Amino acid sequence: MDGPFIGSEAIRDGLVRKHQLRSHYTAVFPDVYVPEGQVLTLAGRAKAAWLWSHRSGILFGLTAAGLHGAKWIGDDLPVELIWSNARPPAGLVTQQIDLAAGERMVLRGLPVTTPLRTAFDVGRRPPMGSSVARMDALLRATGMSVADVEALAARHRGARGLRQLAAVLARVDPGAQSPKESWLRVLLVEAGLPTPRTQLPVRSSDGWSTYYLDMGWEDIMVAVEYDGDHHRTDRAQYARDVHRLEDLARLGWIVIRVLAGDTADHILRRVRDAVARRTPSLRTDRFGT
Repeated sequence: MDGPFIGSEAIRDGLVRKHQLRSHYTAVFPDVYVPEGQVLTLAGRAKAAWLWSHRSGILFGLTAAGLHGAKWIGDDLPVELIWSNARPPAGLVTQQIDLAAGERMVLRGLPVTTPLRTAFDVGRRPPMGSSVARMDALLRATGMSVADVEALAARHRGARGLRQLAAVLARVDPGAQSPKESWLRVLLVEAGLPTPRTQLPVRSSDGWSTYYLDMGWEDIMVAVEYDGDHHRTDRAQYARDVHRLEDLARLGWIVIRVLAGDTADHILRRVRDAVARRTPSLRTDRFGT
């Protein structure tokens, strides 16, 4: 019993005694236990929640997205379970949802909504900015296309949140490698700038390597990148960044580096200034300057 198990079943089967259950194991959910001191991942907590539902619930929403491989789903988020229970224990969110045929599957022994159904659910969840980032990660992990999700949505006409789902799908880009990159891309587009290309490849000046810019416009050689904490705390990464930026400047690129704490107005002002320097005619039809 090295993972979640149902305590009453373990006692019934003679695998553990009542006093051992109390002294050597910790309850995750009512009657669901793990060895004392064990820290569960999202997958472990998902299994515990399924066991709590008497093996009848179906994992959905962000829990399903994480099980399908989407990044940035925290292990401490409440487990989301399709199950009829008005008062779930702490750490669990239950909802009664009628799934259509083909919208559920078994993944590593757990019942879970399919990637498409998961995307359909995640994309309709406010706020929109968070949903775009979640959808970016889910499509990146699964290889689904926007058209795939749109086709499923067409079979659920009248469902709540379809307007937001359409807006999310219009902004999604699996090239984003972090929620902050998703947020930054949406900020630029909603400000009237053209949709930038993500993970933009640029050959180094010596021809030996390729840089991948977070996002940008190749025709005017302007890029925008979000600098996470690792860029400042990792000395080796910092040195690589310095050399990389010097080389990109030699190649003629303007790279706008966005830091935590930069305001939206400040970011947009810098990006538009860079665009204006590269487009003297101020092509308002395309760059909104």
